[in-house]
Amino acid sequence: MEVSLWIWVAFFAFVVVMLALDLGVFNKENVTPTFKNSLLMTGIWVGLAFVFAVGIWLFAGANHAIDFVTGYLLEESLSVDNLFIFILVFSFFGIASKYQHRILFWGVFGALVMRVLFILGGAALLHRFEWLMYIFGIFLVYTGLKMLFEKEANQNLDDSPIIKWLRKVLPIKDDVTEPHFIVKENGKRYATQFLIALIFIEASDLLFAVDSIPAVLAVTTDTFIVVTSNIFAIMGLRSLYFALSKLLPMFRYIKYALAIVLAFIGAKMLINEGGNMFGWSFEISNMASLIVIVSLLVVAIAASIIVARVQARREFKK
Repeated sequence: MEVSLWIWVAFFAFVVVMLALDLGVFNKENVTPTFKNSLLMTGIWVGLAFVFAVGIWLFAGANHAIDFVTGYLLEESLSVDNLFIFILVFSFFGIASKYQHRILFWGVFGALVMRVLFILGGAALLHRFEWLMYIFGIFLVYTGLKMLFEKEANQNLDDSPIIKWLRKVLPIKDDVTEPHFIVKENGKRYATQFLIALIFIEASDLLFAVDSIPAVLAVTTDTFIVVTSNIFAIMGLRSLYFALSKLLPMFRYIKYALAIVLAFIGAKMLINEGGNMFGWSFEISNMASLIVIVSLLVVAIAASIIVARVQARREFKK
């Protein structure tokens, strides 16, 4: 998909404007976003993504639009893992909900920069070394299967190597009453729990990107499609977190759906690349991928709700 420099400039100008409005206008005060407003903002971001997809359809064709929607929904679904990390980090550091949005803003800003660099590097490598598709495919299948069968991870962040290292190299102040990343006391500067939480969130996103970027590149290696679909998914992540933070722990089977999605995308990458090499007629289309991703998420959420209701009824009868 040929995209002029002006379109790139216009898109990133739109992103900068939206970030400025987010922090400087809509969320200027330290208040907890309401469920209603968070749901509204999530809907706006989803709506903007699909308006963008319509624009791609009109100017570049249906196939590119389907690639964008598939990449967007794939990235959005894989970002659910980030939401669980947000819940864990804020709970561990005792950060009040009214301060969480500011941390997530800068966390998302850092994630945008890292994702763009990852995508540009990954796309350049795939264009030059096509055999990397097989490496990425095997890695995604392995990651999906490992995620599917591994036991629940330790939820105590005190044991995290990142936290241990930060506490060794940085003077840290435990106060979380004021939302400052760095404070000065008696002439000495201290990192706060807010900064440690932000660094941990950024590091976690870096690890998640190792899975999600190859997965999206399995959909398309078109740099514009991959970058824009990732950015739209990440930009809506903050409002999605505040809309679903209380509900996410109930979706006990989401993890398994995401694991199967990763394994499926890896298998698709291997099958399609094998078809190109050996001349197979069979190919898994992006439309088929889109249907599989949506179906798995719907089934996982529905199963989680049904099981939760059944258990609640049993507890009530007791």
